[in-house]
Amino acid sequence: MSPTPPGSPSPAAVPESVLVVGAGLAATQTVAALRDAGFAGRVVVLGAEGVPPYDRPPLSKHLLDRVAPAWLADEVGTDITSQADEVHLDRPARGLVVHPDRATVLTDAGDVTADAVVVATGAHATRPPAWTAARTLHTAADAEHLRAALRPGDRLVVVGAGWIGAEVAGVAARAGVDVTVVEAAPTPLAAALGAQVGALTVPWYGEHGVRLLTGRQVAAVDDDGVRLTDGTTLRADVVLAAVGARPATAWLGDALPRETDGALRVDEGFAVLGAPRHVRAVGDVTLRRSHRHGWVPGGHWDGALRDPAELVADLLDPGATAARADRAPYVFSTQLGRELTLFGQPAPGDEVVLRGDAAAGGGWSALWYRPGADTLSAVLTVDRPRDVGAARRLFTAAELPVLARTRAADPDLPLRA
Repeated sequence: MSPTPPGSPSPAAVPESVLVVGAGLAATQTVAALRDAGFAGRVVVLGAEGVPPYDRPPLSKHLLDRVAPAWLADEVGTDITSQADEVHLDRPARGLVVHPDRATVLTDAGDVTADAVVVATGAHATRPPAWTAARTLHTAADAEHLRAALRPGDRLVVVGAGWIGAEVAGVAARAGVDVTVVEAAPTPLAAALGAQVGALTVPWYGEHGVRLLTGRQVAAVDDDGVRLTDGTTLRADVVLAAVGARPATAWLGDALPRETDGALRVDEGFAVLGAPRHVRAVGDVTLRRSHRHGWVPGGHWDGALRDPAELVADLLDPGATAARADRAPYVFSTQLGRELTLFGQPAPGDEVVLRGDAAAGGGWSALWYRPGADTLSAVLTVDRPRDVGAARRLFTAAELPVLARTRAADPDLPLRA
């Protein structure tokens, strides 16, 4: 990652017009937050998919039983067409020019200029260029095409046992699809949870009739299926590449400083570091500065839902010194018959304390601690709803919570700092 640009620009004036680039959850909530804050200026939205804003989690969690998108106008009660002055759902941004007191976004239909710009273009699924036969799942169109391609008895190979890969594998297997999951890491969810906790999810695959191959590298994907580096060929009717997502910021070019993965570093008010303060970013495109957790990557649904209010508060009151919310990273997943929630951000080298017996078939939780300390960095709950609210509350203070490990390990004691 590139170093944080030195210094902070002086506060900008309150804008009279705001241009929101993107039409997902973070963009929708930014428009709602502007109007809720009493902003009477001009608001323009530029989308790229040509459809109204929708919620992305159901795309994988309900791939086969929800054929229509979960429209955000229904899900969160925000209709950007009635709250923004202009909404262009099929006008993708092609470039950005930052002026000292405004910004201009370039589009095929002409340039759009405003006093402030909010980059909320989300992420895109990654797929190696040579894997042209593989599908991805990130948009409503992706889900529609994948749903149409899968029939009972078909052979599906999912490359990647992360959140999306596991969710799709379970949904497809339940519908009678023959599913194989290939994961390069030694366990599922190794990148998010580490190998120790990821290993606890391995039995779930067999329980649902899913073949899991871990520690295996893909050499090629073609119309016949997947070929592994050890020479194994996995025949497939459909191949899904579920190997992650990257911030959708290529359209920015060199207009803003970007990380190697394309992310934009932002401060607590979601101002892009290294740019004037009338340039903001929120949602999947960001790498957010957190006092409690350090640098937090985007991709958290709860952040896209709630962070825009913090952005708008800072944008409309540049001189305010009130502390902004430092929202804990939060992930939820329904996969292979289990309900998972993750609060906080595990770090490499953290030590794991288990709460409950993961092999007994009931609910359990995993807690990550800073080495040699009782400082808690993250909590994962699996089918243990009574720990969910407690885990959320643990990460509401300014500092990481301190919780005795002996108390955390006792499943009969409530989680309390």
